Amino acid sequence: MKTVLVTGGDGQLASCIKDIESNYLDFKFIYKNASELDITNQEQIRNLFESNHFDWCINCAAYTAVDKAEAEPELAFKINAEGAKFLAEASRKHKVKLIHISTDFVFDGNETYPYSEQDRPNPINVYGASKLQGEKHIESILKEHFIIRTSWLYSKHGNNFVKTMLKLSQDRDKINVVNDQIGSPTHALDLAHAILKIINKNNNAFGLYHFSNQGEISWYHFATAIFSVFNRKINVQPIPSSKYKTLAKRPRYSVLETNKIATEFQVEIKGWKTALAEFVQLQ
Repeated sequence: MKTVLVTGGDGQLASCIKDIESNYLDFKFIYKNASELDITNQEQIRNLFESNHFDWCINCAAYTAVDKAEAEPELAFKINAEGAKFLAEASRKHKVKLIHISTDFVFDGNETYPYSEQDRPNPINVYGASKLQGEKHIESILKEHFIIRTSWLYSKHGNNFVKTMLKLSQDRDKINVVNDQIGSPTHALDLAHAILKIINKNNNAFGLYHFSNQGEISWYHFATAIFSVFNRKINVQPIPSSKYKTLAKRPRYSVLETNKIATEFQVEIKGWKTALAEFVQLQ
């Protein structure tokens, strides 16, 4: 039996992995949340890796507060970059394969076509820069890695756009949503399935991959789709980003090209509408 360490163990993605782990009986999953494992504490990581035998580590631990990161960049870099570095070093020493989750926000959003793994990153906010630095650390330290960039994650767990919209629809009869940021919503459960497929296949096709649900949409149109499938009556008004001020800049376009992961691991890339419909059925 292979043993898999999952950091960020009570977060959205780790919770989705937990939901489906029973489908993978050849693996034992050990979940560590931030209070149990601080990935910025190198000694904690060393002790954990020395006292356990892990075959895989899935790093779901991350600083994801995009706007807050602008005010506390040191903390964002400590978690997203230094934490990734410490995990990569421990993984190399103990011959552990590392799956690290990254983001579409490593791109500046100036393109009009889906970003591939070969496109040059150019983050425009602290969060994206910190995640990119984490990627670089892993690539320079550990050959046996999979870096998976994803986008616009949502699920029944944690805080996310879908849950926020549904909550707002209970309190308001009108909301404004930006209509000039384009991306691909991704059901975190689908990402969890993709990650476990990589582990199960174990083909050593290490490197950088993109995963999201298929198709592109604005936040405004995604909000209207959410209210439609949940049959919520609410007036949704489209607004430009210039009318919705945030501390951090967002990419105008951050759709990811997913052909590589689909081909290499026979991962199904569902359309975002299909994924959203499946999410509704889980409620």
